[in-house]
Amino acid sequence: EVQLVESGGGLVQAGGSLRLSCAASGFTFDDYALGWFRQAPGKEREGISCISSSAGSTTYYADFVKGRFTISSDNAKNTVYLQMSSLKPEDTAVYYCAAQFSCVETLYAYWGQGTQVTVSL
Repeated sequence: EVQLVESGGGLVQAGGSLRLSCAASGFTFDDYALGWFRQAPGKEREGISCISSSAGSTTYYADFVKGRFTISSDNAKNTVYLQMSSLKPEDTAVYYCAAQFSCVETLYAYWGQGTQVTVSL
């Protein structure tokens, strides 16, 4: 059974940090790029970051998180992380990870169930 299980969300004050984890199972982790996305109430889903181990651990970031968020992966644990720092209230959303065919294509193989991140003033 394919699973992507996010964890690490919660409530944090503005300026604080959180680290999200996404544990993958049921598929060959190295065959996919792993991306993080988020969706706030009433807004469309937006891409945050992506890491591609097949491309030498190339990473991609949306402009609105550059310098604040860092994506990494531990292929031995089949887990991808999103370290989030200097959090802002506008970062409040449900955060999802997804297995993608590549970071530059909007083709998604698998999705997680999401984890809520709430940033308070």
